[in-house]
Amino acid sequence: MAKREQSTEEFKPFISADRVLPEFTKTSLVLGILLAIVFGAANAYLGLRVGMTISASIPAAVISMGIIRGLLKKESILENNMAQTITSAGESVAAGAIFTIPALYIWSSEWGTESPSLLLITMIALVGGVLGVLFMVPLRKALIVKEHGVLPYPEGTACAEVLKAGEEGGPKAKTTFLGLGVGAIYKFIADGFKLFPSEIETPIPGYKGAAIGADVLPALLGVGFIIGPQIAAYMLAGAVIGWFGFIPLIDYIGSMGEIIMAPANVPISELGYWGIWDSYIRYMGAGAVAFGGIFSLIKSLPMIIETFRDAMKDYSKGVGEKTDKRTDQDLSLKLILIIILVIILTMMMLPIIPGGFVGALLIAVFGFFFATVSSRIVGLVGSSSNPVSGMTIATLIITAIIFKATGNDGQTGMIATITVGSIIAIIAAIAGDTSQDLKTGFIVGATPKKQQIGEIIGVVASALVIGLVLVLLNEAWGFGSKELPAPQATLMKLVTEGVMGGNLPWNLIFVGMGIGVAIELLGLPVLPIAIGLYLPIHLSTPIMVGGTVRGILNRKLNKKEADKQEITQRIESGTLFASGLIAGEGLIGILLAVFAVLGVDLALGINLGPIGSLIFFGILTYMLMRFSVLKR
Repeated sequence: MAKREQSTEEFKPFISADRVLPEFTKTSLVLGILLAIVFGAANAYLGLRVGMTISASIPAAVISMGIIRGLLKKESILENNMAQTITSAGESVAAGAIFTIPALYIWSSEWGTESPSLLLITMIALVGGVLGVLFMVPLRKALIVKEHGVLPYPEGTACAEVLKAGEEGGPKAKTTFLGLGVGAIYKFIADGFKLFPSEIETPIPGYKGAAIGADVLPALLGVGFIIGPQIAAYMLAGAVIGWFGFIPLIDYIGSMGEIIMAPANVPISELGYWGIWDSYIRYMGAGAVAFGGIFSLIKSLPMIIETFRDAMKDYSKGVGEKTDKRTDQDLSLKLILIIILVIILTMMMLPIIPGGFVGALLIAVFGFFFATVSSRIVGLVGSSSNPVSGMTIATLIITAIIFKATGNDGQTGMIATITVGSIIAIIAAIAGDTSQDLKTGFIVGATPKKQQIGEIIGVVASALVIGLVLVLLNEAWGFGSKELPAPQATLMKLVTEGVMGGNLPWNLIFVGMGIGVAIELLGLPVLPIAIGLYLPIHLSTPIMVGGTVRGILNRKLNKKEADKQEITQRIESGTLFASGLIAGEGLIGILLAVFAVLGVDLALGINLGPIGSLIFFGILTYMLMRFSVLKR
């Protein structure tokens, strides 16, 4: 313990506490809000399509440096840090929202009721986001300061290093912007002008029922590069189990006669591979994902208990105390408690958010608990391994049981359950993001109080926009469709229906859970394989292509004679270009949704067919390689 305290005292931030630089400025606020909206919208589209989101911190830091240093000729690392802090908060609100809120839209379609109001979606995002920030703030000194050197906070530390290397911001920002432009143009040509199909597929000759396909889109290629070859291979493995294993097996059984197997209401022989996937494989995948989420939470229990115990000891020590040292200033604990109390009481008394007194109480208890857990876990293993889905599933199960026991069941009970789960998911996502941002600020020498205000601003900006984005995407394609599978939200819907007594195909879900158990026994990560099983193979194949490009770099990095610094720079350049591809496609995807709602058809009447798709995707892959693998 003494050693830890000594290392804390010796730590010197990049900008010392006695230096005052521009930080909370109009430039950082406007830029941060704009980027929060852009990356929030792009992440919402990406998450609903492939069940994954990307961290916006490093791309936002690079873009802000390119604009603030390159265009405006201003030099302030703290101003750049504030812009990325606001941006990442907006991205996390979107990530938390897409986990659950689309379930409300799917239900409204199934029940023939009105879609959730824009006000409800905004309030869910706003309440969850603000509570996520406020619950985490009192933990800063315990987790960020006292545990410096113990909790690495990988994304926060990496972002700090990017900011410290600010003199390289110009070229890096150009790479990101170029990726954004390429991703946007490609998406517009493919799905706007419809010059070539963005989805191609073919049955496997001689293997009835088996098929392979690919959505040849920039976001999927970018995701593959960012997550790397191993996770991409796990996803593809899950897809192979479904599309080369279960689908042909079920199709073979269906060929033996007029067999009708629930939940489908037509013979299996009439379904085809898409019908079999929709009627059976999705439920198996949902069972595997549910097992993975819950088991990851169970494995984290010792850490959760230790974190909560330590946090309770430190919660009231030195939090919000008055200090003249700039880098030690937090929001007032008294102010934090007042705002939290007002939010909880408002939810209890006003019917804006379904759930009433019991729902508000559950949000207060689960929100505080999982914010604490999330803040610690991301410090150890990073945001990408944060078991938010497991926390949300656990919340939904307990909440549904309580609501059902108190007579709040049926449609109103399920809506209230998903609402509570939505807020908890956003709280957990935002708490983890806030922790990473405060770690970045601690390293570069930012003012914590100003960062915390910036987090809230990012939350508000994203909350005001995320509802519009969800409404647009649902109107254009519908959640749960081939275009927007919304995997996590569909899973949360199934969990809620199951607990509330809905007629789910439990045997299929248990098959998926059995697959999850087998994967866990093999010592492999369950969630990426389960997500691959749940989603169409068309998403996993282009992700694997991006992962393969990254794998080439990883192999070079592992060679003894390799120039480690050069290859690391290539990986960073490729990551920035890939992030741009994702953002570019996401923005055009939302723009095309607007056109779809308005009934605007942009098709040129020229279609190059699958060959054109492969040629364009090949060119896109080559461009990614130019920014990473190939020497320039």
